[in-house]
Amino acid sequence: MPGLIGKKIGMTSVFGADGKNIPCTVVEAGPCVVTQIRTVEKDGYAAVQLAYDEMKEKHTSAPLKGHFAKAGTTPKHKIVEFKADFAQELKLGDTLTVGDVFADTAYVDVTGTSKGKGFQGVVKRHGFAGVGGQTHGQHNRLRHPGSLGASSWPSRVFKGMRMAGQMGNERVKIFNLEVVKIIPENNLIVLKGSVPGAKGSYVILED
Repeated sequence: MPGLIGKKIGMTSVFGADGKNIPCTVVEAGPCVVTQIRTVEKDGYAAVQLAYDEMKEKHTSAPLKGHFAKAGTTPKHKIVEFKADFAQELKLGDTLTVGDVFADTAYVDVTGTSKGKGFQGVVKRHGFAGVGGQTHGQHNRLRHPGSLGASSWPSRVFKGMRMAGQMGNERVKIFNLEVVKIIPENNLIVLKGSVPGAKGSYVILED
């Protein structure tokens, strides 16, 4: 099984074997329930669908109620598919925990949605230094981008120009985060470094 759905709990730090203090992120990974198994014969591709985090039945649509009932589980908030052939290993209603999936794993990839920071200028969004002197198309607005366009050709601003705009709230994937510790009794996994998203946001962990 290549992964689990989890929830970012927050950050902490632990001391490594060399005595150095390591910044870590704590993630609650699972337990996840198998709610659908896709096969090449029926669906055109092989995958397993996992569901995580309890949800009140009154907040669940009728189609999803039937979908979860078929798997013999209660409604869940988050549903994710993991592509691979698990038809021989898993069946509907099986529960996967962090101890089952990542017990022998040294590194994981984590996908999440980064914190939204709203509409930001070029200094915060792209790391521009601002203009300290009276040049580059401006003189009294120190955090503005300055001159953008070319001359009579092309008489426009090229697509992809680094400008002010919405910052954050993007799907971000971090590769090869080291697994520092697994606490299976609490469904927790401790990862070295930071993980995208705010506290309480959903993340996807892959082997």
